[in-house]
Amino acid sequence: MLEEVRRTIERVDESTIDDIVSTLAAAPKIFIYGVGRSGLVGEAFAARLVQIGLNVHFVGDTTTPIVEKGHVVLIISNTGETMSAVQTANIVRRLGAVVISITGSAHSKLGIASNIVMELVQPRDEQKKRNAPLGTIFEASSMVMMDSMVPLLMAKLNQDEASLRRRHAIWV
Repeated sequence: MLEEVRRTIERVDESTIDDIVSTLAAAPKIFIYGVGRSGLVGEAFAARLVQIGLNVHFVGDTTTPIVEKGHVVLIISNTGETMSAVQTANIVRRLGAVVISITGSAHSKLGIASNIVMELVQPRDEQKKRNAPLGTIFEASSMVMMDSMVPLLMAKLNQDEASLRRRHAIWV
């Protein structure tokens, strides 16, 4: 499984990472959305972005404000066809938000509705799928890719680990 995650993340174009990091760093507000395990990965990334000092909300939380023009919405979906993810992308694009998707298919409905797409292409081999069922490779790869952007964002925003620790839920 680890080898498949490595192969998946090695296929990501560095310019896509740079585009996402620059877009997130400049965003007045960031919204993150995902369903199921993709949502859990998104919530973990949202928590880290808050610790960096960014204004971040997870779509669906009761305290989530409205998305407005110029805001950034990052949507995570392996298939890129999850109805609520696609609907969210289409609605916020109409509102003038920038949509970033992390998906297994750039040609999916979500990929097409996005301004920036990070495509995480996974193995199609049936044996590999059995060793990591459903979206396991995608979810693990998403987590690694988003966590790999954290130090880039920290550098761009002049943040260090001590700064993050002060914003951590349990600061010591």
